[in-house]
Amino acid sequence: MAGPNAYVPADPALKARLMRRATNASVAVALVLIMAKLAAWMVTGSVSLLASLVDSLLDALASLVNLLAVRHALTPADDEHRFGHGKAEALAGLGQAALIVGSALFLVVESIDRLLQPQPVEQGLAGIVVMLLSITLTAALVLYQRHVVRQTGSLAVTADRLHYVGDLATNLAVIAALVLASRGDFAWFDPVCALAIAAVILKSAIDIVRGALHHLMDREMADADRERILAVVRAHPDARALHDLRTRQAGNQVFIQFHLELDPELSLREAHRISDEIEMRLLDLFPGAEVIIHQDPAGYDEPQAHFVSRDDSPGH
Repeated sequence: MAGPNAYVPADPALKARLMRRATNASVAVALVLIMAKLAAWMVTGSVSLLASLVDSLLDALASLVNLLAVRHALTPADDEHRFGHGKAEALAGLGQAALIVGSALFLVVESIDRLLQPQPVEQGLAGIVVMLLSITLTAALVLYQRHVVRQTGSLAVTADRLHYVGDLATNLAVIAALVLASRGDFAWFDPVCALAIAAVILKSAIDIVRGALHHLMDREMADADRERILAVVRAHPDARALHDLRTRQAGNQVFIQFHLELDPELSLREAHRISDEIEMRLLDLFPGAEVIIHQDPAGYDEPQAHFVSRDDSPGH
């Protein structure tokens, strides 16, 4: 079973700064595209352009939700939220998905109505110019969001990026629809394109829900990250074995815990020193992570303990 995206080490302060910039950029681009597409739709009357406008409206709303969610998720842990506020991102993702599904259903209804009563598109050139502008701005935003996701692993920014990646394809489809639907014989292509956009929007909702549920249900980190954790422990000369490795990620925060088996004759001071050394090496790989290590005397009441893989974890 494939795990979620691998965690990418980065300075926590840098992560926070990048996530805020990405959400601000997303809101700005969405607002510009809404104004441009609204003007173009009023001139052309194209239902595929209406679909693109609805998509941009959703992007703006989702980006605003993300902006608030990211700010809340980055709030430090407090007395009432000892594990931080990282799951705010996942909750925001579920809210986005609900809005996306509603908009897709609206587009389906509008598209079917236009299929039953086809109408040629007027002033198609104005719509094409707006869509070319949309493609340019969207491509620039997607490239920046890709950089931010690689540095932060943010679920909120990932969900936002999915919207805009889909927009690149749908914008090209809208241009084709505007060109063909300007001719009376191909007026049907405009609502067909809108239906295709609605399907893409629904697919993005499914992807967002899947990612959000992984975080809310405390899914294990990616296999590659778990292997990196195991490799750190194996590399320490005083570590005998480990078991009960458990990991999870909530927004920007990573949690790692396991039982470390050591020589039963070690003093408490030495056991503590070894655990601290392993913890520091793990923090080099996962900056800002919360690492909990429980020391066990090797062989004591754990005759089958060993270096576990995902398949050896509870529930597998």
